[in-house]
Amino acid sequence: MIEMQDVYKKYDNGMIAVKGISVKINKGEFVYVVGPSGAGKTTFIKLMYREERATKGSIIVNNFNVTKLSDQKVPQLRRQLGVVYQDFKLLPKLTVYENVAFALEVTEAEPKVIRKRVAEVLQKVGLTKKAKHFPQELSGGEQQRVAIARAIVNKPAVLIADEPTGNLDPDNAWSIMDIFNDINQDGTTIVMATHNKDIVNTMRRRVIAVEDGVIVRDEYGGDYGYEH
Repeated sequence: MIEMQDVYKKYDNGMIAVKGISVKINKGEFVYVVGPSGAGKTTFIKLMYREERATKGSIIVNNFNVTKLSDQKVPQLRRQLGVVYQDFKLLPKLTVYENVAFALEVTEAEPKVIRKRVAEVLQKVGLTKKAKHFPQELSGGEQQRVAIARAIVNKPAVLIADEPTGNLDPDNAWSIMDIFNDINQDGTTIVMATHNKDIVNTMRRRVIAVEDGVIVRDEYGGDYGYEH
């Protein structure tokens, strides 16, 4: 599903953010990526969806050789992935329905397919009644649920989330995790970078700890392992 072999990422300023990482994540797994700020977590997950390009090494995601992928083929990769960002990245001039539908429209899905699928995912994230609202009319938790709906509307094989609960209060954070758990039980592989100690320690899953650009711990049913 996801396999990295001896992956390095060196930025133009000389900083090496990822240093020889090798890891395999199987279909259907739920993986937390943890570690101190500046440890390389975000770079690690951005490499998976080609937001960043590896300097060296091999990355295979869902049968795509990401390291050798041309820019023209990146959209094909991303249609098989869902990405959830900490800052939501919703389109402010589109309604909730339109934000979610947009992810299907770019794949040229038929209108009746779009209507049916958007209705399904809005129901899954509990936002059916907010379909005609604009992002600025929603709470932070609701905006994050829209972002999740948009990320899963294409039925992605892999969902990648970068601090999805980072801007949310505890109640909203747990409601987001309930949605993630449901998606994972439906068979979607989830890779989630997080600083949320309570969630990691309560919802025990595989934990990959990254420090100074290397994996220092890879543990099934692991705990968070840091004070903050």
